[in-house]
Amino acid sequence: MSKLFVITGAGGVLCSSFAQALAKKGHKIALLDLNEAAAQKVADEINAAGGTARAYAANVLDREALEAVHEKVLSELGKCDVLINGAGGNHPRCTTEHEFFQSGDETATDFLTFFNLKREDFGFVFDLNIVGSLLPSQVFARDMIGREGCSILNISSMNAFRPLTKIPAYSAAKAAVSNFTQWLAVHLAPENIRVNAMAPGFFVTNQNRALLFDEKGNPTARTEKILRSTPMGRFGEADELLGTLFWLTDSEASGFVTGIVVPVDGGFSAYSGV
Repeated sequence: MSKLFVITGAGGVLCSSFAQALAKKGHKIALLDLNEAAAQKVADEINAAGGTARAYAANVLDREALEAVHEKVLSELGKCDVLINGAGGNHPRCTTEHEFFQSGDETATDFLTFFNLKREDFGFVFDLNIVGSLLPSQVFARDMIGREGCSILNISSMNAFRPLTKIPAYSAAKAAVSNFTQWLAVHLAPENIRVNAMAPGFFVTNQNRALLFDEKGNPTARTEKILRSTPMGRFGEADELLGTLFWLTDSEASGFVTGIVVPVDGGFSAYSGV
């Protein structure tokens, strides 16, 4: 049965892949992104292939803006059946220079350390991930009340299991997303609205490409560490998230599954490094 999927962060590498795969299954897609042009590009590709998709400019940190988008989606596509909270990410202003404390970090002013991270930068990254999941859920979950087959899928991260060095706000935020997933799953269970999360391991995206490869396309030292810590020894491909996506958003295949966080990580979360 065709459903309406509302996807935030829909112009990104992973969520655009989700949108295209779901559209091929006959579902309608509402693509929400701060970068409307990126979302529109995905919508154009879906529509050209015979699917149904519309793009909307949306700031997931602005409740009023989301309410306005919600009204447009209702009038143009109908009620949301499945919400995918894909908006999120880190920011260079909240990435420390060193993995471990080094003498002088506490007084440094010419590079980022734990001690000189700005509250507003930490707050932006934290809010983008956790508040950026909260607000769309508040707005679009109202469509799901009293209806069957509805669910919410949050995007967590390996950072929720094992915080990565250099990115304290992102790690803390994704741990919060996992916890919020469990909380909301319990809260909405009486309405039979399932809430789950996917926790991708390492996938190359537009946001992390500069951290993983230098300007010549060679792997950075951080990439080498990541691959050594991933038993399968490689980055994931976007298509390798689709099976988990289909399962968790299919009310027949996973109708009694709620409140879980599924790692899709090539074994990263299972490996101690020894």
